[in-house]
Amino acid sequence: MNRSDLKPYWNTNVARHPGILRAVPSGCGNALDVGCGDGLLVRKLAERAEHVTGMDKSPEMIARARELAPDHQDLAFVEGDFLAADLPAAGYDFVCSVTAIHHMDFAAALIRMRDLLRPGGTLVVVGLAREASPGEWAALIAAAPVVRITKVLRRAGGPPGMPVVDPQMSYGQVRAAARRLLPGVRYRRHVLRRYSLVWEKPTH
Repeated sequence: MNRSDLKPYWNTNVARHPGILRAVPSGCGNALDVGCGDGLLVRKLAERAEHVTGMDKSPEMIARARELAPDHQDLAFVEGDFLAADLPAAGYDFVCSVTAIHHMDFAAALIRMRDLLRPGGTLVVVGLAREASPGEWAALIAAAPVVRITKVLRRAGGPPGMPVVDPQMSYGQVRAAARRLLPGVRYRRHVLRRYSLVWEKPTH
């Protein structure tokens, strides 16, 4: 492995990492990153949780994640389908997913993430959606110059081989479904063409 392999990179997914890390509850024991890609966020989570599991359906991404974290004893990487994987129910204090949920059935994936949380645990989902309403298109047009300039200035890039799928749900559909499945969820649309969901599982 070359030293350059571990050189930090930035893109509109990485831009959301600081907010995700701030949401990790104090004293976090077990964390799960769904759709972990090359494991960049998993390695960051290792500084805030005792044990972190990264899961991805792509064999290439999991192989890369393992290659980049050979000395982390508290990290585990699982290759497989999140909706069918054998994971401990209510086994995690923190579950997150970055631009992966649109690769799956949205409701099924969100319910699975919800069920994997321990009472009091926190879920953070960052996702992609498509524009449908006039307001959504207006927001896209208004943000376009900022997105372009930011990508150029930050020299946006990322690991090769990441699977790409166009989102089918609109922002409005995502917001409505999330509020139905996760009562009290905090939904936010971000300038750099992402939305986020933050939810804390009730303790009773």
